[in-house]
Amino acid sequence: MDITDLNEFVSLHGNAVYGFCHKLAKNRADTDDLYQETFLKAMELCHKIDKNNNPRGFLISIAVRLWRNNRRKHARRNRLAPVEELNENISSSYISSEKLSPENIAVSRELRHAIQNAADKLNDKLRIPLYMYYTAGMSNEDIAAALKIPQGTVKSRLYKARKILKSTLEEAEIYEKF
Repeated sequence: MDITDLNEFVSLHGNAVYGFCHKLAKNRADTDDLYQETFLKAMELCHKIDKNNNPRGFLISIAVRLWRNNRRKHARRNRLAPVEELNENISSSYISSEKLSPENIAVSRELRHAIQNAADKLNDKLRIPLYMYYTAGMSNEDIAAALKIPQGTVKSRLYKARKILKSTLEEAEIYEKF
């Protein structure tokens, strides 16, 4: 594969990779940086990408490695010189407001916010496969290949994550509302 083929991958998998980066980074600026770094790294490693062997998984695994490295770097800097962070609210409209009533939109936003908060409380081993499955639309096989773990481990982590999310939402009595 060469760099010209990478443009095709950006158009095919860009939205899935961006959505995944957004779930990890939590704000627009960091999401944009992670997304750009992912494709820059992909350009460097374009000779390793196999068009026929899960290129989306390859891109997602690059994003995960970069995100983990950035988190470690940030944690190290905070230990040396703590800095207060600006809490930025993300305004994303995943809901098509054309067919929904204002009440349904409010309920959907509340549910999405509750699910996001519950997912954020999961540890990385459960959260990353969950995001890969639901945000990037990857199969269990693709997730296993990207994270270099057995497929059974992916299935069990997804099961555990769903179970924890359900119990968290039930405790908050949100699951019962919907």
